[in-house]
Amino acid sequence: MNMFDRLAPFIQDFIYRNNWEELRANQVAACEVIFDSDDNLLLSSGTASGKTEAAFLPVLTDLYENPSASVGVLYISPLKALINDQFKRLEQLLLDSNIPVTKWHGDASMTQKNRLIKHPEGILQITPESLESLITNKRGACLSMFSDLRYVIIDEVHHFMRDARGIQLLCVLERLQKLTGANPRRIGLSATLGDVSLAKTWLNTGTGRDCAAPITEEGKKRVRLHIERFVNYADSRDLVERDSIGNKVNDSSAGDIGNREHYEYLFKHTLDKKTIIFTNSREETEFVMANLKEIAMKHKAPDVYRVHHGNVSALMRETTEDEMKNDEEKIVTGATVTLELGIDIGSLDQAVQVGAPINVSSFAQRLGRCGRRGQVPQLLFTFVENLKINSSDVLGPINWDFIRTISIIELYLRDHWIEPIPPMNHAYNLLYHQTMSTLKSNGEMSPAGLASSVLTLESFRHISKEDYRFLLNHMLEIDQLERTEHGGIVIGRAGEKVVNSHKFLTVFVAPEYFLVKDENRTIGTVDKVYPVGVRFALAGLSWETVDINEKSKVIFVKRVPGISVVDWDVDFEIELHTVLVRKIRTVLLSDGQYLYLSDRCKERLAEIQYIARNSGILDNLVTPLSDKKFAVFPWVGTRQLITLLFALLQRGIKCKMPWRSCVYLEVIFDGGKDELEQIILQILRSDLDLYALPLPDKVQVAGKYNEFVPLPLLRKQFIEDFLDFEGLKDGIEIAVSHQT
Repeated sequence: MNMFDRLAPFIQDFIYRNNWEELRANQVAACEVIFDSDDNLLLSSGTASGKTEAAFLPVLTDLYENPSASVGVLYISPLKALINDQFKRLEQLLLDSNIPVTKWHGDASMTQKNRLIKHPEGILQITPESLESLITNKRGACLSMFSDLRYVIIDEVHHFMRDARGIQLLCVLERLQKLTGANPRRIGLSATLGDVSLAKTWLNTGTGRDCAAPITEEGKKRVRLHIERFVNYADSRDLVERDSIGNKVNDSSAGDIGNREHYEYLFKHTLDKKTIIFTNSREETEFVMANLKEIAMKHKAPDVYRVHHGNVSALMRETTEDEMKNDEEKIVTGATVTLELGIDIGSLDQAVQVGAPINVSSFAQRLGRCGRRGQVPQLLFTFVENLKINSSDVLGPINWDFIRTISIIELYLRDHWIEPIPPMNHAYNLLYHQTMSTLKSNGEMSPAGLASSVLTLESFRHISKEDYRFLLNHMLEIDQLERTEHGGIVIGRAGEKVVNSHKFLTVFVAPEYFLVKDENRTIGTVDKVYPVGVRFALAGLSWETVDINEKSKVIFVKRVPGISVVDWDVDFEIELHTVLVRKIRTVLLSDGQYLYLSDRCKERLAEIQYIARNSGILDNLVTPLSDKKFAVFPWVGTRQLITLLFALLQRGIKCKMPWRSCVYLEVIFDGGKDELEQIILQILRSDLDLYALPLPDKVQVAGKYNEFVPLPLLRKQFIEDFLDFEGLKDGIEIAVSHQT
């Protein structure tokens, strides 16, 4: 019997109605795993490759043939928008199946939620936060809702694996499993996975099952890439135009000529093309799209420019998504990470990346947004450089973001490499959160019972009983917990304020937002008050504050013409992996041709390579920059470089990373190059005690709820999960061997 014949009749009808010629390879492979084994399943393949159908076709067939006595399938997504999108797709698939599907998030119908509680069945689509709320606040309902849960489908697995929400999700699933006794099979879906074995381990956490990850041949894919460059000069003295007799002309606005050229270029190359323009910040997205609107107005072109990021209202984002699904509309949307994930926006003509991608994983996601439904993926990169011709810094003319972009492209397309999951073995802030959530769900518990419930969760397997006892005692001291007269533990008075807040369910940091409204229409949110009369940008438009309700945190605005700016108080964090940093060195050493570079970019690359080779940074661990200033280039990742920084500080050597994504240390040292090099090599040969390093008193891995964790534990988390001495030694050893 072929795989099609094993599918439920309503699914076969769906396939006929949609004129599928055959099942895709990943769909056949998924059916084989679900029908013929008891394993978990990891499906990793490109965007629009049919992963969702691959998961649901066999799962729904099983549910149709063997109806569950409760909710049978739990579909978990990182975004409400993705749930809404998948809901529409599932409704079509489930016609004539008698299998209901229910959305469960903050904007979903309360009537439908209540109906599901009374009559649990079918498929439940939910976010981790809403699932946390269910098991915390409706533990009794969960017993009946999930008593016969068969499958948990986790969409965008790669997103959860790299995030605190992933630990939260694994903990909640394991708590649900302990509560109901059901051990559902897990199915993970992702378009961008690096080390599949790490993803399998993550997906299996707490289930005791094996995981199948069938590899299906997708065939070689063509990709169209192009990188273009524009230049701003630091001030008009660096670029002076002269007429035929030597007089200066038009030098007053020389400083922003690159920006103007860049926006005109983007306008021309997105005209009549459905496009997402990705940037790395909401501010830049707003500014880019505002400039494109102005240029379109000047050329009397239609306003097809939209903005999509987390501070734009949900209604406006959904309207943009619907517009992009319309093949007739050639919408150009500026976005951040919100459109990296798999929301169906139809076929794109191209994607544009302004500046360098954050990392290889982000590049893979953004590339995956174009080239859907048989199209060749087309991705355009643009750079605007701020140059000062008279710069005295020997390394100053090197554009590291530009070189990093080439390295990211090469790692993904040539080496098929994506960053592995960073270690999160000592997430004490999540341990605090799950402790409070467990107590809220259960009420008073004995210390031993609480430890048995929380510390045995697989995500906390690296945390010792002593550390948990230390955390609990600290929580008792600060009134997050309190002891009862019977010796039990309950949530304390200060803790009640935390767990009863609507913000408790989230484990990611979100600033205080002010709602922006144009009369009764919600535009979005900002994280600061713009006084009456002040203009700012939001959702691709300019607004002027007309009134403020401080108590309700609402800013009332009116629409105004022109280009405005807005800023959010969010730090842009970036971390480079050693493999990426080594590739940067390879690109600087290479004589190879990168065909996707424009002529201007090829010239710029040659110039940077010349500077790098002649500066000595490619051949020496230590390179003099001036009499007492040195650059240390170990060619290792951010974590390893910071480890070396603290080791040098321990020896009284003044040093710093000039910026967060820098690949070298800047050192002030009275001795010579050889002496500094020997000190570094001595550090590498030593038995370095990371706990003895001169770390700042409040050093920590950033995380929500850190304020409730004692500083020694936060310090331990930083040392154990962030610093990497072994990686530093291995990285420098490889770099030195290449140099020799």
